Amino acid sequence: MSSLQEPTKQHEIDNEDLVIDERIYSLYDQYCHGFISRRDFLKRAGAITVAGVSGLTMAQALFPRYAEAQTISFTDERMKGNYVTYPSPGGNSGEMRGYLAVPQTDGPHPAVLVIHENRGLNPYIEDVARRLAVEGFLALAPDALYPVGGYPGNDDDGRALQKSLDRAKIMIDMLNGANFLNAHEASTGKLGAVGFCFGGGVVNFLATKMGDKIQAGVPFYGSAPPAEQVADIQSPLMIQAAEKDDRINAQWPDFEAALKANDVSYVRNLYPGTGHGFHNNSTKRYNEEAANLAWDRTLGFFRENLV
Repeated sequence: MSSLQEPTKQHEIDNEDLVIDERIYSLYDQYCHGFISRRDFLKRAGAITVAGVSGLTMAQALFPRYAEAQTISFTDERMKGNYVTYPSPGGNSGEMRGYLAVPQTDGPHPAVLVIHENRGLNPYIEDVARRLAVEGFLALAPDALYPVGGYPGNDDDGRALQKSLDRAKIMIDMLNGANFLNAHEASTGKLGAVGFCFGGGVVNFLATKMGDKIQAGVPFYGSAPPAEQVADIQSPLMIQAAEKDDRINAQWPDFEAALKANDVSYVRNLYPGTGHGFHNNSTKRYNEEAANLAWDRTLGFFRENLV
């Protein structure tokens, strides 16, 4: 377990003093993962009142504010972002689209695949790709929803669309994205991957499938791969975990045992006081101190293994 250190200052999206009850966070986690509907989330939250504050007010504060959360403008002169399409044989439609962020410094550049949560390529994930680009990494953020029209502009519809797709084929689409990025003319051929929630599980999946074609993986609160597949991991992992994330943390003992049994290089950082999604600065789940520290560590890990 790692303790928090002084992080680099990062964008703060909300200066309100609203304190959100843990029960609301728990309901939001169920809603985010599709276990309950938006309507049920708001209804159940509305039945809670804490110190005169309605749970409905707390619940509404958790919905994302993407415009306020942007840290790197899409017109930032340190990088160039554009959408690209590429073949994806065996995937959900045979073609994929992603957001490619290219540093404006002389290339080639080490490459990082950025994998979204369970709702498609939303503005937060595009911003993460830009954050990597201004640090000198070629970043590609695929959109799993491209075969059904792409991220629809809101997370509720995005979540429903992603759930409608063949999950195994989504994984193939992500693997094809990694291969496309690795072979890109602006890439050095050194490849890393970072993902959040669903995307964290994809990072672990890619590590089991790509062997030495991937050199570093950073899953943020992602599901563990099957224990029998851990033996195929050749890349080092930096596992970013939230303290208050029972569903993911319950998988850790078996995952850790498999990593040790197969001599996989890994470090796990557990961030005190945080919940699932703490890096996402578009919602009140965001923990600025932990998010900044986790990001600094992520960048350092990529520089160590890709540069």
